[in-house]
Amino acid sequence: MPEDRRETPDQPSPAPRRRLARPSKSQRRRQRSVLQYIAVLFCAAFVLLLFTFMMERRQYQRLQEENQDNIQQSVSATQTLNGILEENKQLKEQLEDQEQQLKDLQDQYDKLKADYDAAQQAGIEHSRTAEALDWFWQINEAYVRGRYSKCRELIASLEGGGLADYLPKVSATDNDRFSPYDRYMEIRNKVIK
Repeated sequence: MPEDRRETPDQPSPAPRRRLARPSKSQRRRQRSVLQYIAVLFCAAFVLLLFTFMMERRQYQRLQEENQDNIQQSVSATQTLNGILEENKQLKEQLEDQEQQLKDLQDQYDKLKADYDAAQQAGIEHSRTAEALDWFWQINEAYVRGRYSKCRELIASLEGGGLADYLPKVSATDNDRFSPYDRYMEIRNKVIK
């Protein structure tokens, strides 16, 4: 039996062989124009990339310059701030010195005021003592002369003015005599019964 060479659906048919034909002139022109178009596109893309690179580089340089300006401004601001802080520190030290001087002056004022008040009080006491001694000598003179009624009047005036307490209780001389206060009390005890 002869073999039947029919195509079965299971088997693919052998592909027809194509001939390698030479391209025609128009195809060659098309190929060249496509190659030229691709070359132009490549050049344009390269030029665009180069242009973008240059723009990015210029922007990067501008940013660097701005950063340097900002850094310089920050440095000058920091220097200014350091100067202000140093000046503030000096002013604080001056303020502390001024406060200490004020405290010292206040202490001196308080001491001088206390001394003045004490001197004024001593002056008042000296004045009162001098006045009390004047009354005492008049009382002593009246007593020595035997004017007892005048002596009682003078004693009443002395005690009415509160001057009896200002009479010295210690003798200023070392002659074993009475102090003015002791002599006054002796006269008073003898005149007023």
